[in-house]
Amino acid sequence: MAEKLMKFAEAVEKYDPVIGLEVHVELNTKTKLFCPAEVSFGGEPNTQLTPVSLGLPGSLPVVNKEAIDYAIKLGLALHCDIAEWSQFARKNYFYPDMPRDYQISQYDKPLNGEGYLDVELEDGSTFRVPIERAHVEDDAGKNTHVGGADGRIEGADHSLVDYNRAGVPLVEIVTKPITGAGAKAAEVAGAYVRTIRDIVRALDISNARMEQGNMRADVNVSLRPSADAPLGTRSETKNVNSFRGIERTIIYEIRRQAALLDAGGEVLQETRHWDEASQTTAGGRVKTDADDYRYFPDPDLVMVHTTKEHVEELKAQMPEMPRERRNRLQAQWGLSDNDMRDIVNASALDLVEETVKAGATAAGARKWWMGEISRVANESEKSLEELGITPADVARVEELITQGKLNDKLAKQTVAGVLAGEGTPDEVVEKHGFEVVQDTGALEAEVDKALAANPDIVEKLKSGNMKPIGAIIGAVMKATRGQADAKTVTGIVMSKIK
Repeated sequence: MAEKLMKFAEAVEKYDPVIGLEVHVELNTKTKLFCPAEVSFGGEPNTQLTPVSLGLPGSLPVVNKEAIDYAIKLGLALHCDIAEWSQFARKNYFYPDMPRDYQISQYDKPLNGEGYLDVELEDGSTFRVPIERAHVEDDAGKNTHVGGADGRIEGADHSLVDYNRAGVPLVEIVTKPITGAGAKAAEVAGAYVRTIRDIVRALDISNARMEQGNMRADVNVSLRPSADAPLGTRSETKNVNSFRGIERTIIYEIRRQAALLDAGGEVLQETRHWDEASQTTAGGRVKTDADDYRYFPDPDLVMVHTTKEHVEELKAQMPEMPRERRNRLQAQWGLSDNDMRDIVNASALDLVEETVKAGATAAGARKWWMGEISRVANESEKSLEELGITPADVARVEELITQGKLNDKLAKQTVAGVLAGEGTPDEVVEKHGFEVVQDTGALEAEVDKALAANPDIVEKLKSGNMKPIGAIIGAVMKATRGQADAKTVTGIVMSKIK
């Protein structure tokens, strides 16, 4: 049965939304957090295992130093307080993909304490997201439900468990309640997670591929009557693995909870799941409080001691952060604030930069990624990176234009062919015969035909009225199936008129 929803504008007018995000970032270390099992995506199920990652009796964990260093770097980028002493704890709960029946996480002594992250919104304003902690823990395995719709547990007749991911190191970044965003709550959340993605990629500590589960978010939403009222009861939508999904989860939950409260009902504190197909959330289990996890220090692991000297060493290794990089590239490329903001909001900065490195101009790279390619991405509801075109492809199209082998129309058709999976730009050009007509004799013949067919336009052109010249150029372009160069045709027309 479909849940009742209130219109979003009405919901944020009646209630003050408060959100919270728990972003899980898998670290790209070579081995797992507590054992030497390999970490890689896409391996055969249950092949990247040791007794420790399977939780076998008598196996003892040993902390991966590289994972701790990666986590400290992330904490520094998030302006967190780095703890001199941190501790791993056992978080007790049963779930089939957790072979030990407990997770090794951090509780009251996390590695990274309070911090913040400033994120830029579409209107150019900055919103500060307060961070509670960024602690280290090992990941669970992966369940595959067989027999149900879309791989969901509902209707499944059995489930398979792959423990390859069990024990992979991750950092969970937990915000404080995010207040004051109002109608921009979803935009703030999307910008925040995108900024984290950019940071961990800049640090080279995670692949941050949401579609592969390297990065995902639990999304908390609650409503209250006004900004000075106590916090409302929250729902927690688990493991949302796309930026659009995060934003739409928040919008849906605001509308759902507002309708429920408006009808005199109560919001249940529960976990929920985002369904991409129906664009709705669905209830899961009643949310467990921290006390129910029965945290206690893991007796097999000593406390982690992080010296100030070591933190300074890691700080010296920090690369250029995304905001500084954006400012540098904007100055290099000579873009306006709005142009740069559009590129960042479209998650196209890496693609544009790689296209420029491949030989394109900044203006040309921006034109393609923010124009035709973005249009296709929006229509197909895919990210730019998911489309079948690379920065090298775009740079090659620009090169063909510069060489005079393609005009704008043919270039668009070439890009469309690459996006359709027809091959590289050169292969698409060869397949369809898109190359610009270089034979000036053939072009002159077509110009002569167009002029002869339009004597009235010829008289106007001779009298100095150049507006109708477009009709002549259009006729030549039509005759050559769009493969004539407009500038060359214009030059021939002008020479004929004179």
